[in-house]
Amino acid sequence: MSFVEIRPATVEDVPHILNMIKALSEYEKLAHEVVATVDILKENLFGQRRYAEVIIAYGKKTEDSPVEPAGMALFFHNFSTFLGRPGLYLEDLFVYPEFRGTGIGKRLLTQLAVIAKERQCGRYEWVVLDWNEPSRKFYEALGAKPHAEWIIHRVEGKALDDLAAM
Repeated sequence: MSFVEIRPATVEDVPHILNMIKALSEYEKLAHEVVATVDILKENLFGQRRYAEVIIAYGKKTEDSPVEPAGMALFFHNFSTFLGRPGLYLEDLFVYPEFRGTGIGKRLLTQLAVIAKERQCGRYEWVVLDWNEPSRKFYEALGAKPHAEWIIHRVEGKALDDLAAM
């Protein structure tokens, strides 16, 4: 990889962020679940209340190639009551296939670790699909430990509407 720049995303990056979300959803076999739009992302990432942040990697495939989006990490803060400190939660990590194996994914994860330390986070965590063995091995090689004893629960759609109406 001849050039890589990792920086906080700006509102101008939102179309690229959406494209990467869609590409990730295809890889995860979840494209049917994507309803995000440029406008929705602009409002929630760069509006009056910012719910999440993104760091984005730009790279060149070759020395003579133009600089283009290569990957991103979308994250936000959660809170550990046991630690009494914020945590950093990685929602999505994505690197385009043509940039995989160049160290961009590791650099994105490392940059988030730096952000977590700067913000005095007590932990940095994420989930990975159980069938995604390459990613699981990659994360564990970086020191991440799986916590199989925790089961994710989710309320969405009509179930969320029903729960809110109780």
